[in-house]
Amino acid sequence: MVRPRRRPRAEDGSRRGLRARWGAAWGRLRAPQWHPPSLETTSERARVAKWATAAAALAISITNSVVGLETFLLVQLAFDGGELGYDTTVRAPNFPAVVVAIVVGTVINVVLGLALFKPQLRWFVDGTPADQSRRRAVQRIPMTQVFATLIAWTLAVISYALAASELTPRTVVGVAVAFALAGLSSSCITYVFAERAARPLAVVALHDNPARHVMHGVRSRMIAVWAVSSAVPMLGLLIINGGRWMGMLPPARGPIDWTTVVLAIVGLAAGARVVVLIGRAIADPLIDLRRSVERVDRGDLSVRVAVYDSSELGVLQHGFNEMVSGLDERERMRELFAKHVGDTVAELAMERGAGMHGTNALVGVLFVDIAGSTRIAAQQDPRDTVALLNRFFTIVAEVVDGHSGFVNKFEGDAALAVFGVPVAVDNPAAAALAAGRELAVRLGELPIGWGIGVSFGMAFAGNVGSERRYEYTVIGNPVNECARLSELAKRSEVPVFASDAAIEAADDEAGHWESVGARTLRGHGDPTEVFVPSALARDLTQPGVPAVLSGLLRPARRTMLGGLIRLPLHLWGR
Repeated sequence: MVRPRRRPRAEDGSRRGLRARWGAAWGRLRAPQWHPPSLETTSERARVAKWATAAAALAISITNSVVGLETFLLVQLAFDGGELGYDTTVRAPNFPAVVVAIVVGTVINVVLGLALFKPQLRWFVDGTPADQSRRRAVQRIPMTQVFATLIAWTLAVISYALAASELTPRTVVGVAVAFALAGLSSSCITYVFAERAARPLAVVALHDNPARHVMHGVRSRMIAVWAVSSAVPMLGLLIINGGRWMGMLPPARGPIDWTTVVLAIVGLAAGARVVVLIGRAIADPLIDLRRSVERVDRGDLSVRVAVYDSSELGVLQHGFNEMVSGLDERERMRELFAKHVGDTVAELAMERGAGMHGTNALVGVLFVDIAGSTRIAAQQDPRDTVALLNRFFTIVAEVVDGHSGFVNKFEGDAALAVFGVPVAVDNPAAAALAAGRELAVRLGELPIGWGIGVSFGMAFAGNVGSERRYEYTVIGNPVNECARLSELAKRSEVPVFASDAAIEAADDEAGHWESVGARTLRGHGDPTEVFVPSALARDLTQPGVPAVLSGLLRPARRTMLGGLIRLPLHLWGR
């Protein structure tokens, strides 16, 4: 088996290193999340500028050399009747002049192109902000390179005329026409290479003021494809046949017209080159957009695409960034709104829109209030009080969410939670009672007293206020009742009270509660039977050391106080 020849290690590594460094630099630039601050240092920008310059110079040199070689072959075939041999090419009288013309054109193209490119590269390395004139100059880089290419091929024709030993009007016209077509083909390819090499500069220049209007449209790129793949070869074919008809070119001397065959091959090769280049120029931003759309679809609203195109694709890139920024802002507003009013109310408002919506519903209501909050606030730093309240409300929110409830309000040192609205649950009363029991356990971790009231019944749930400013709330007897139960619970040894209406509607959950008698609540005429969690009631019937000491001390305190009260009365009676 024949093994392919391998370049020396040093040269191969250098070539890979060049490609890797340029690929890495351009990869950072075209990444969807990239933005100019990633090139913070002058050395990093200088490296990118260096590889952009090398890529542009290499592309111009290769393009001119290949197009020049193709042009030379076609010119020799056309003037020799389609015969191609050593004597008609290398030993042709004007062969050195053609070589000189191609070399001169290539050198002038590289020098002039880099001279026009240098001011923009210098700005890029300096890192100064781009003004409007700078943005325009960066966007015009591809066209300035096209002009440089056309000028170079024009000077190549002049250099041929000066260097040719046998110069006739026929050869001057033939070479001039051939070089004009070559310059047109080379200019189209140069445009594509220059646009790609200038992308890092375009990203930085258009970052703060992206393209909103088309400057170099996709249509102009399609015209370039048509010119290289169709117009130039067909024009060449027409010119060859017209020259033969006019007697300026000899007719084909063999059974195969190799002039037209080579011209067809050149047209196919040139068309393939430009189609690949234009295809990549169009596909790259579309691929970036597709990947970014996929990330947005997964919920990542931080993604942005680098705007480096001055065509409709650049406008699309800018439009995508604007759209994602709007979605991100909308999502932040929704999250902020949800934190103020709750996720369910926020979603309900977005579904129903603005308006005073509301309805009557059977709801379970839980009210929890801190005991002695005024004293707590007076005895410690306000920041410590706020930290304590945040811990308290965090536990309340977690427990209520865990039972499919909705924290309707945080009121100072109290919270109102509703079950059954705005999101329906199977049994609002059971959910509120279960949340009350769990909340009693969780709040036992905090060094504060509190009272919980749970109620159930018919209430209005909806927006209350004015058309300009309203809030979602629940109004009705269950809300008032659970607040009164919370007041009683704060003064009780079992700080969780539930109404008989809640117990009657709770199904299996009612088995976890037991009655402690009837109480007359403030503002209510009829007594309300009060229930407490059975587990908490059992804990109180099993006294520990503190309870025993309290029981032993309670009679002594009562005897002492009774004696002190009776003593003045006894003396008064004497």
